[in-house]
Amino acid sequence: MRLLDRYVLRNFLRAYFYCIAAFIAIWLIFDISDNISTFLDTRVSVGAVLHYYLTQVPQILVVLLPVSLLLALLFCLSRMSRANEIVSMLTAGVSVPRLLLPLIAVGLLTSAVSGALNYSLAPHGEQARKAAFESMRESSREPGVTGQIFRNRSENRTWFIQRFRPERNEFITVQVLQQDADDNIVKNYMATQAFYRAPEKLWELRLVKLVSYDAAGNITREENFTTLPMPQWNETPFRLASSNMRAEYLSLPELRDYLRFNSDFPQPLLAPFATHFQYRIALPWTCLVVVFLAAPLAIGFSRAGVLSSVAAAIGLVFTMNFLTHFFLALGEGDRISAWAAAWTPNILFAAVGLFFLYLRATNREARSLNPFAARHLTA
Repeated sequence: MRLLDRYVLRNFLRAYFYCIAAFIAIWLIFDISDNISTFLDTRVSVGAVLHYYLTQVPQILVVLLPVSLLLALLFCLSRMSRANEIVSMLTAGVSVPRLLLPLIAVGLLTSAVSGALNYSLAPHGEQARKAAFESMRESSREPGVTGQIFRNRSENRTWFIQRFRPERNEFITVQVLQQDADDNIVKNYMATQAFYRAPEKLWELRLVKLVSYDAAGNITREENFTTLPMPQWNETPFRLASSNMRAEYLSLPELRDYLRFNSDFPQPLLAPFATHFQYRIALPWTCLVVVFLAAPLAIGFSRAGVLSSVAAAIGLVFTMNFLTHFFLALGEGDRISAWAAAWTPNILFAAVGLFFLYLRATNREARSLNPFAARHLTA
């Protein structure tokens, strides 16, 4: 690594880590202020509080990393511009793209870190938050999912579940209606308990009453079983619980499984999950787009030029954030394709950032292309 790269990185990373630490400290102060009464009233242990905040840090970092990257870039490069350091580097023959190369590398590394956090930890943060506060406020209540209904359209099966304990794959008071192609009930399984054995992919019903029907709906047979294995059922606990899942709380593998297992769902129901699946992949690249937007604009050769460019960079990044949520809403509503909803803001603003980088590398300003910009007339 060249001495110049080390110098640029040292100036940038100092501001970058300060921004991340400051934002996390501000978030901690506000969150603890909001929740301290709950922690004290429910007598939560220090270990439980620490575990709660550890589960929240990944999703906070996913939000803070692009903002911290933006502010650190603007601070570092604008300060170097005001001190005429960048002018000196350019005079020595260093091009603008070469000067920004280590910062682009940091943007790629930040995208990788954001992608790793966004893979599983960050999406589960909100679920962990809700679960933690529910356990604090309702410690006497038995954990689990209640009142679950699931329709397997491909197998013509409908499940009614009173309670589901996810950690044990145990279902309490289960009724399963098996229907034919004309939606006539063929068999009715009523079980006190149901268990799913993942290694064998086998359902086991306990204390079961099985009622069979003819095409007219008349009972033809009633049977009682202590234990009834059902190897032919292809549902899984995750698939049964998916009917009330929210796309924004699912990790990338869970979104993939949801789309695969529930491919028979109508497209409007699948649209939010397909959109968030693409969004999980597209979101980390926002960090690299921020580098392309902020870095060229933060480099200036006059104080006024730097200040206006910094304001433009901040405005562009916040516009990108607005459009990201706007396109995400369009994708969730099945108005546009999932790919377009997730990737359009990144592609659009990456093109804008590369255009600004080209202008800066050729020592031109973006306002030179503005037809309404003031021009000096010569005789």
